[in-house]
Amino acid sequence: MKTICFANGAEVPVLGQGTWNMGEKASGRQEDVRALQLGLDLGMRLIDTAEMYGEGGAEEVVGEAIAGRRDEAFVVSKVYPHNASFDGVQQACERSLRRLKVEAIDLYLLHWQGHHPLAETFDAFETLKKAGKIKAYGVSNFDLDNMEEALTYGAPATNQVLYNLMKRGIEFDLLPWARQRQMPVMAYSPLETSGREQAALLDNPGLKAVATAHQVTPAQIALAWVLHQDGVVAIPKAVDPVHLRANRAAADIRLSADDLAALDRAFPPPRRRRPLDMR
Repeated sequence: MKTICFANGAEVPVLGQGTWNMGEKASGRQEDVRALQLGLDLGMRLIDTAEMYGEGGAEEVVGEAIAGRRDEAFVVSKVYPHNASFDGVQQACERSLRRLKVEAIDLYLLHWQGHHPLAETFDAFETLKKAGKIKAYGVSNFDLDNMEEALTYGAPATNQVLYNLMKRGIEFDLLPWARQRQMPVMAYSPLETSGREQAALLDNPGLKAVATAHQVTPAQIALAWVLHQDGVVAIPKAVDPVHLRANRAAADIRLSADDLAALDRAFPPPRRRRPLDMR
């Protein structure tokens, strides 16, 4: 599988695993754990979570899934904006570490920008990094103006944003900006989120035609398209083993110039700056 490097030298596969909605119901906990473990078996080492997901429940699921396999997993978590004060970040990180049952988080993100000054949040990140509690830090849901501000206060390793065939706005300015700085972008919801939006994506005739030509599913082509983008890591969430294996297989699909042109016709790239899409 293709890999990508962060500024601190950490190398990860471009296909990871998301945990949105995991850890919310005790009845589904073991299914969630097994899904993440299967993902690790398949080489999807990056696991993305957040203190917001299941109010810590998803982090607990991740902790259980990586028990005895810490060296295999690259763990990403995120702090709530309302916890992003200097002291609040450190306290939130300690809680996340306990739930994850790890000594350090590989990549710790500000989930989105809130009312706490970014300089204060980044000071807390740097303090955690020096203490060995996190190995790198970054942001999520930041548009270009936010990112340019962020660089005045620190060195974020990544920006995690909503990105898929239907939501291509970052290609106009944010993605080129990140590529110029060799800053990986993490794409959440690469197959959309709501049932209606996902149906609109996967039922698109142009996408279906490319999928038919490759003898794979539309979802696999949509994911392969995201994985094709230079400097992008995709973090789809899947629990069903069939879906997990299909996601992994998508990383091996090679799209031709004709495929890419057909997908551009079906989902035109942006011609002007747009507000950042968020879930």
